[in-house]
Amino acid sequence: MDPAGNLRKDIEAALQRQDLTAWQRTFLTDIHARLGQSGGQARLSDKQWQKIFEILGRPSNVIALPPRPATNYPSRHQPKRSFRPRFGRAGRRLRWRLRNLAIGFLVVAAVAVAQQAFHFGRGQSQSTPASLRTSQTQEFSVTDGDTVHVVGDATGTRLVGFNSPEKFSPQCEYERQMGEQASSRLRELVAHGSARLTKVACACAPGTEGTRECNYGRSCGVLQVDGKDVGAILISEGLAVPFVCGKTGCPPTPRPWCKA
Repeated sequence: MDPAGNLRKDIEAALQRQDLTAWQRTFLTDIHARLGQSGGQARLSDKQWQKIFEILGRPSNVIALPPRPATNYPSRHQPKRSFRPRFGRAGRRLRWRLRNLAIGFLVVAAVAVAQQAFHFGRGQSQSTPASLRTSQTQEFSVTDGDTVHVVGDATGTRLVGFNSPEKFSPQCEYERQMGEQASSRLRELVAHGSARLTKVACACAPGTEGTRECNYGRSCGVLQVDGKDVGAILISEGLAVPFVCGKTGCPPTPRPWCKA
């Protein structure tokens, strides 16, 4: 059973839809990246779960949200939440799938805690190329070629000065392939160099910083590897194009990869 993998597949399918708002697309992209980089161990709030199900077309008033991952298995004598599907057989299938998803997350969380305790006792430490420490208390993961996610932040951080091809919502297959290459190249750069992420002000109207009206609620930042801006590197390798904004706004986002 791989409940986190099933959820990631559902999110990937949803990202192919054309009816998503920009905020919904950004939100699902961030959740997808957190699940992928954490191996399904990412902690999500009840509100985040509710938003996920709303976007995936699963009304929150007919499902019980999965509980947050815990360090211990729940007692089999704990009372179960009532669940009354309104859609007949389809509702029962959804209830069964969500129940298995919740149980799967609990199992993954318990196994993760046991593994961490084992490695701590042996004095070992492990890291993945996509998880990078910028200080003693801050880490971030690579979402795509121009977006990272700082651990602990509710939204991602958009890197400024360039735009890379989209891999989650491409306009053509070539753009998707280029987006995958840009993401892989960015992970390679930060894995083999000294990375430094610096938050900067977004190009938004005064008073909108940190709201959905400003960059869909995302932060903005500059990422350097060995003292060189990663945007300049990706542009020089043909994996990104310049995208320079003003103080309070940006020009149309350049996406030349699907032009004939």
